Amino acid sequence: MRNQGVGTWPFRSSRRDPEATAIVFREQGISYRELDERATRLAHALADLGLERGDRVALLSANHPSYLEGLFATGLLGAVLVPLNARLTAPEVTYALRDSGARILVHSAELGQVAVASAEEAGVQTRVVVDGAPDADAVGYEQIIAAAGVERIDRDVSHDDACFIMYTSGTTGNPKGVVLTHGGVTFASMNPIVDLDLRSDEVSLVAAPLFHTAALNYISLPTILKGGTVIIEEGFEAGRILKVIEERKVTYSFGVPTMLDAMSAHPDFASADLSSIRRWIVAAAPVPPRTLHTYTERGVNLCQGYGLTETGPGALVLTPKFVESKLGTAGVPQFFTDVRVVDVDGVETKPGERGEIQIQGPNVMREYWNREDATAAAFVDGGWFRSGDVGVRDDEGYITIVDRLKDMIISGGENIYPAEIEAAILEYPGVVGCGVFGVPNDKWGEVGCAAITLAPDSTLTYDDLESFLNGRLARFKIPKSMVLLEEIPRNATGKIRKDRLRDMYSTPEPV
Repeated sequence: MRNQGVGTWPFRSSRRDPEATAIVFREQGISYRELDERATRLAHALADLGLERGDRVALLSANHPSYLEGLFATGLLGAVLVPLNARLTAPEVTYALRDSGARILVHSAELGQVAVASAEEAGVQTRVVVDGAPDADAVGYEQIIAAAGVERIDRDVSHDDACFIMYTSGTTGNPKGVVLTHGGVTFASMNPIVDLDLRSDEVSLVAAPLFHTAALNYISLPTILKGGTVIIEEGFEAGRILKVIEERKVTYSFGVPTMLDAMSAHPDFASADLSSIRRWIVAAAPVPPRTLHTYTERGVNLCQGYGLTETGPGALVLTPKFVESKLGTAGVPQFFTDVRVVDVDGVETKPGERGEIQIQGPNVMREYWNREDATAAAFVDGGWFRSGDVGVRDDEGYITIVDRLKDMIISGGENIYPAEIEAAILEYPGVVGCGVFGVPNDKWGEVGCAAITLAPDSTLTYDDLESFLNGRLARFKIPKSMVLLEEIPRNATGKIRKDRLRDMYSTPEPV
């Protein structure tokens, strides 16, 4: 085949076992033969709508098989998929459509209001409606698939060609489009296959958003590559996920800490049968020790990982063999990836010393879309990607994620890392969520403030918090104030929006 890209994966997998179940969605199975046919038909349909090599197709929807079918179809044509965060507002979607230059917008009927307004504002002429009836100015996803041809498509697509553009969370400024190539996605998918010893009988659960790389490149695509089954959930609901794990005998999944905490807090957690789970990755935010221990007690060894959209996402992983002995670390570099920790001068730190985590490998992004300056600033020393995260390695090479450089609080000349403080606060009975951020202070320049959410009927005063942290943390690390919130602002991956917290509570407090 001339096409060496991701688009050929359904066909290649169907050659092994065409009737094996590739995807389960709303209790309905799609075989590898059917997935291959649907991706081929969709590719023909998109070409009939005018899509050409290199063109971009944006997708705006809750979790749906169209994410995978769209990726494979655009890959067959040498076009580029642009998955968009389903929680974006119309102006945010408009920005991404304009920035990517998308020719076609595929969107769910449920998000039609945002999609229609954004497409009109951005000048996108063609819309395809998935998971619902199309409006008068759009065409239906299932209709165009049913009407399209099934002739095999084999175009020249190499590992160097762009596969998809995924926009970063955009916690500061406009989000940047991360360009991952077909080769980058292939190596990103191979990393968990090798390091986690994934099998052809995996039953992989996707409840995290498919518009992020973890659900797409770390769970779904590796499973397809191995010939396993991907169970796609439209969203996350703790009780529902526990039920699916038990009924479908789920073996592999990914979740952010808040998802895992919600599951463990559910009344069904204690009785749920979790024995089928072989691998469960937890990443995307600092993982409290409480969360790790809760699952260990249930016989589920959480494999902590670390990565970014720009690294596709895998950079570090804690393999199952060392989950208990290295509990709390993010592990070692993935098989096809190199990771180093360096000081401000770019010199590798010694064990126990903190520094910036930098990543190099074939899974790392090619560029930021149309952002030459940002791309140049992101790489140093001939190809090392600057993560902006602080880490520390031990004498065996295991790296612990300390915090984001930009979230570090500098108070009276001392560097304070919020993740350490958050882990301590989460040990307080009744605390279910915590985000520590810096606020201006006349004396110290900056001090910590803790945003906290409590379980029902729980109470907490600042004096209680201060007393609890005394002896657990150095005095300069203890937040000088706190706010009790019903909900801590987070983005779609569960990361706390500390920029919003700083904006909301930035009034200096005298101490």
